[in-house]
Amino acid sequence: MTALPLTIPHAAEAAARRWPDAVALIEGAETRTFAQLWQECRAAASALLERGVKDGDRIAIWAPNCREWVVAAVAAQACGAAIVPLNTRLKGREAGDILRRTHARMLFTVAGFLGIDYPALLAAEDLPDLAETVLLDRDFATFVASGTGADDPRIDASLATLTPDHVSDIMFTSGTTGVPKGVLMTHGRILPQVGVWIGNTGLAQGERYLIANPFFHSFGMKVGWVACLLAGAVMVPMPQFDVAEAIRLIEQERIAFLPGPPTIFQMLLAERDQRPFDCSSLRGGTTGAATVPPVLIERIRTELGMKDIITAYGMTECVNITSCRPGDPVELIAQTCGAAIPGNEVIIAGEQGEELPRGETGEILVRGTGVMLGYLDDPAATAEAIDAAGWLHTGDVGTMDANGYVRITDRKKDMFISGGFNVYPAEVEKILSAHPAVGMVAVVGAPDERMGEVGVAFIVPRSGVAIDQAEVLAWCRANMANYKVPRRIVTVEDLPRNASGKVLKIELKP
Repeated sequence: MTALPLTIPHAAEAAARRWPDAVALIEGAETRTFAQLWQECRAAASALLERGVKDGDRIAIWAPNCREWVVAAVAAQACGAAIVPLNTRLKGREAGDILRRTHARMLFTVAGFLGIDYPALLAAEDLPDLAETVLLDRDFATFVASGTGADDPRIDASLATLTPDHVSDIMFTSGTTGVPKGVLMTHGRILPQVGVWIGNTGLAQGERYLIANPFFHSFGMKVGWVACLLAGAVMVPMPQFDVAEAIRLIEQERIAFLPGPPTIFQMLLAERDQRPFDCSSLRGGTTGAATVPPVLIERIRTELGMKDIITAYGMTECVNITSCRPGDPVELIAQTCGAAIPGNEVIIAGEQGEELPRGETGEILVRGTGVMLGYLDDPAATAEAIDAAGWLHTGDVGTMDANGYVRITDRKKDMFISGGFNVYPAEVEKILSAHPAVGMVAVVGAPDERMGEVGVAFIVPRSGVAIDQAEVLAWCRANMANYKVPRRIVTVEDLPRNASGKVLKIELKP
């Protein structure tokens, strides 16, 4: 890859210069070349500059994946502003809280998505800093036309002042527990990490990339459309993951690259069990956002034909922590999330933050250029997350082998103690996923008078297969230590997930 651009808008500019006539984005019947996309970004930036948007402002985006999302984001960043992506699942009170905390002066949203009127959700909210709301699905063209156009000289003047140290975005942690925290990221923290990710995945110029991961998440934005700008790949955004629509796009648009959390691949495989579809165009992708059962990697490779699927590990606070590499053996890809990427140091730490010997279980810590600047207006939380030596405490538990490859055992907070033994649900889930009747599984701890807590496994069966609870429990006893064996099996049609595809275990807990 050539030298990295300074910022995300510079990446859009460089893509337009390098591949002007190549397709950058496909959305329904609409396509945009990289040159056209950059012209739209510039025209939108002019409209923002006309409104006085300046360096250090915050511009919020509360909308599903779409072309206008990308244009609004790049335009805002070209003015020196930071974008504030909002989760489309938020309610008005939650969104209002974030808009107030970031002092967002503008909001790009939509009038209707999944039957939700987003502006109406904010009607009762006191938002003293919010000067204007623009509806991407109704008023965006009018908004863009309100500037002086793509040739506005103020855009070049603004770009000339942009540096890698500018805050690019303030993403809020998913907030499945506690109050969401705003993660401050800079352009210079993102682009090198995305560059490494592109190298590890082989994402190539012209490859069609189905972006099902939401743009309000690092997975959909940073190693999503930002990666496309750097690699010259084609963005094919999905507003919401729908398995039938995903299959249609894979077949019709010849999708080559599809990353996502394990649940996306499990749904595609379940559908393929019932109706085979043409997945011959699929080459690769990454999975992460949760621990990944080895059997799933094997099925993605053999049944979906994604020979270049790799596992990687990242979080809002550090986009890319570890990754498998091209040429890694299948077993390593299936059983680990890779080793520290260039620019990162990763250790497994004990309770006092001390590095543990290889093979021992402890918290995963990362230090390097991709670690966040900190949490918005929360020095106490920042100090708790990033220690004095610069290590980010991920809250994930795992082990590291002699070659530096990390296996995630679980989240620290997910662990439960049964009869005095630590039980890591992800480890139990990984084993259970190898059972031929199990499509998806989530394990949680439930209170028990004698044992303290015991495991309950919520299982979504594979298509056309019935779950025999007694047989599954007997299989568990034969395949895992007794204290890890769930005491109860619950068969369910689906697992509750957030918009990023992560299973919401808090909704399963008794």
